[in-house]
Amino acid sequence: MDYEKFIFCLEAVADVETDSTTEVVKNLEDLAFNQGIDSIYKTCDTIEGLEESLNALLYDDHNFKNYEIIYLVMPGEANNIRINNYYYSLEEIAELFEGRMKGKILHFANAKILDLTEEEAQYFLDITGAKAISGYGEESVKVSSSGLDKAFFSLFEDTDDVVEIVEELHQKYYTACKLLDFRLYY
Repeated sequence: MDYEKFIFCLEAVADVETDSTTEVVKNLEDLAFNQGIDSIYKTCDTIEGLEESLNALLYDDHNFKNYEIIYLVMPGEANNIRINNYYYSLEEIAELFEGRMKGKILHFANAKILDLTEEEAQYFLDITGAKAISGYGEESVKVSSSGLDKAFFSLFEDTDDVVEIVEELHQKYYTACKLLDFRLYY
């Protein structure tokens, strides 16, 4: 590995002023402590907060090239996210990120399902410049994707080939991949 890689995590919460340690924070701390994968964690409660956080990452963080994964923990439905009871389509999100995600993988936790048509996925990738978008076809409040998310992130330490990573993820964690319906659009 020629440079250290990081995860940028953005979680939608009801109120950014409320300070609480979520399961996501605990899992990111576990990744850092046990696997040496560092991350930046931010919360947002508005679409403006989401945009401000991404702009800060893009323009103020000189290590941005090292953030290979943008990890989005947000509720929603197949083709949208929900922030503070407002829905935003992935097309709208793509326009916010326009051209600024070159080489990045946007990964959604299973707080929302990711169910895109081929055209929707291609539009998102073309507009944002992202390498891939991944997530799950099964939303569940009972079964968190956090364990599989951690496994997915750790595989990036060895290679950048998303297809190879997903194949290895399915080989090692087949049951979880099937249960949560892991999906990758690239």
